[in-house]
Amino acid sequence: MSLYKLNKKLRSTLLSNILIGIAVALLITGLGVSLLVWQSNEKANQHAAKLVNAANHSTKSAVPSYITQPATVPSTIQPSTNDLANYVVAPNLPRYLIIPKLGVDARVLSVGVNAQGALETPDNVYDTAWYKRSALPGQPGAMLIDGHISSWTTHGVFYGLNTLKPGDIIELQRGDGTMFTYKVVKTQVYNASNVDMTAAMTPINPSVPGLNLISCSGDVIHGSNEFNERIIVFAALDQN
Repeated sequence: MSLYKLNKKLRSTLLSNILIGIAVALLITGLGVSLLVWQSNEKANQHAAKLVNAANHSTKSAVPSYITQPATVPSTIQPSTNDLANYVVAPNLPRYLIIPKLGVDARVLSVGVNAQGALETPDNVYDTAWYKRSALPGQPGAMLIDGHISSWTTHGVFYGLNTLKPGDIIELQRGDGTMFTYKVVKTQVYNASNVDMTAAMTPINPSVPGLNLISCSGDVIHGSNEFNERIIVFAALDQN
């Protein structure tokens, strides 16, 4: 074989080996990216499951029920501008909840469950309350925030919650000033005696941090001060 033909064959073999190497590298990279996406989704799903499981093993109760009636009548004294401006929480905790469509710009308190294992509610109709066993802002899982729809004399912070539609914006500011934007995915109404609190503690999309708002809804039951329905608004973190 001539030296020219030998060099041509060597060049052809070398080019083929280079192309094969590039193809293998691209395949490995693609598999690596797919594995990272799968691990991220799996981690979010596991975290959401742990949140519900932690609530299920509470010493007080299983997943908290939604309290039908506050232990005390909530205050109807509206927080002043200074009250709102001076409200401080830890850097990683929710501080303010903003719902532009409803004109809501409210403090977010922290609550647990009462002696009966029911979710506590804010002591003011103008405040909201984050269930402290639910997720933190922007973290895997779902934040659960409750609030009053009304008192006997005034509308509460979540009055009009039933008007929120898919795509509506809900914003949350953390204690360090970081803002998170969520978009409503769906709204679900339950009979007051059959509220799915496991769903309330679970993100609507397991792979995306969620924010779920819960309140009373429907009509006042005759002869009582209780509403006959509960409403949950399911929102997901806007990742655009």
